Amino acid sequence: MTSPSPTADRLTTSDPGPRTEPVLQALAAALPVEALVTGDAALERYSHDEAEWAPYALPLAVVRPRTAEQVQAVVRVCLEHGTPVVPRGGGTGLSGGANAVPGCVVISLEAMDAVLEIDLLERYAVVQPGVINDQLRAAAAEQGLWYPPDPASAPWSTIGGNVATNAGGVCCVKYGVTRDYVLGLQVVTGTGELVRVGRRTAKGVTGYDLTALLVGSEGTLGVVTEITVRLRPARPPEQTVVGFFSSLVAAGEAVGEVVRSGVTPSALELLDQQCLRAVDDWKQLGLSTDAAVILLGRVDSPGAAGDAEAETVRACFAAAGATWAARSTDPDEAEALFSARRLAYPALERLGPVLTEDVCVPLRAVPTMLARIEEVAARHDVRIANLAHAGDGNLHPLLVTPPGDDAARARAQAAFEEIHAAAIALGGTVTGEHGVGLLKRGGLQAETEPAVVAMYRAVRHALDPHGILNPGKVVE
Repeated sequence: MTSPSPTADRLTTSDPGPRTEPVLQALAAALPVEALVTGDAALERYSHDEAEWAPYALPLAVVRPRTAEQVQAVVRVCLEHGTPVVPRGGGTGLSGGANAVPGCVVISLEAMDAVLEIDLLERYAVVQPGVINDQLRAAAAEQGLWYPPDPASAPWSTIGGNVATNAGGVCCVKYGVTRDYVLGLQVVTGTGELVRVGRRTAKGVTGYDLTALLVGSEGTLGVVTEITVRLRPARPPEQTVVGFFSSLVAAGEAVGEVVRSGVTPSALELLDQQCLRAVDDWKQLGLSTDAAVILLGRVDSPGAAGDAEAETVRACFAAAGATWAARSTDPDEAEALFSARRLAYPALERLGPVLTEDVCVPLRAVPTMLARIEEVAARHDVRIANLAHAGDGNLHPLLVTPPGDDAARARAQAAFEEIHAAAIALGGTVTGEHGVGLLKRGGLQAETEPAVVAMYRAVRHALDPHGILNPGKVVE
């Protein structure tokens, strides 16, 4: 749960009408007393995620169910009264996907936080949606297993939220994103049914792949109440390679060198000097800020193969013009650099509102896209710090504005849209892992041909015919 952003756009809403009291009475009758939240201060805390300037309203109520049956009861009450339902995980989203709409009921799934089962033979875990990503990873590690998806928000974000946006993370360049690990789901549909989709077997092609459809649907096709995820055996220790570069474009060229070498790193992350300084000023980690841009590569093949891969990555950095490149011999230093990667967003937030991009482009276009981001920053006079899952082309330019500066906000929002357009022009997408939510609906329309948008709407109507699930998000 997060505090309201001082620059989030609170909507002015009218009285939701005479249905308000019956809805609250029905919810009170259907739920334990502690599950229903109606106080204004609490409602404000649950009203939006961390997306800057995405509109939100004060919800009618917040419910904190503990069972799938309680979620089903809430959806059925809301269905009966025509009340919108907005599912919410940890509130760490960056696109407004969990923002409340006028007269809605927010279903916060944070209290459904149990790891229900870990199967060592079949290598899967069954969890409730409120389980924190790092908690699942720790529980799997105790059994000698590993859950790979690792968004930067892993210490705070929930598996349910990760499923909602198909979250990626640092190691997805080699191991894939959330959808690659979700075997099955239990879901409450827009018609109030509690159903299971997917499987727990190694193979299965019976019927349509509704599990894959629901992953990344941002709560618009159902409310997830249980998740079965694939686990992998624990992997060998990683080796870290660090490269310093004088420009974003040079670092982007190094990414291409690594890809062409045939090595698939377990991580290939980019962060610029602005990010490093913000983190070091905050956490005093003793980070070097001599380089304009740093690339952090990791490999996890065992033994001599891992040594050879690490040397190849180092050589690729040098060939692309790194001012310094080396295999790290200090595990603490390597971990500090990756910690800086994870802490960059909250560190920059301390300087002012941060509008976060999430574009993804083909690998060959990474240097060009990075150059265009610099051009956009200069043209609009916007401060842009750069992070990237560089190994898979997923770039996170962070547009930082001074608090209370409306002119800077307008310039940042114009730059935000121009970066979307540049990514699309290069054959990319406006969101790699944060989701469409509210902030990128225009980008979705620009990126997607009208016939496909119509297919999205048809699917949404089929699974939510009454239009109560997270209205206004993704597509109408």
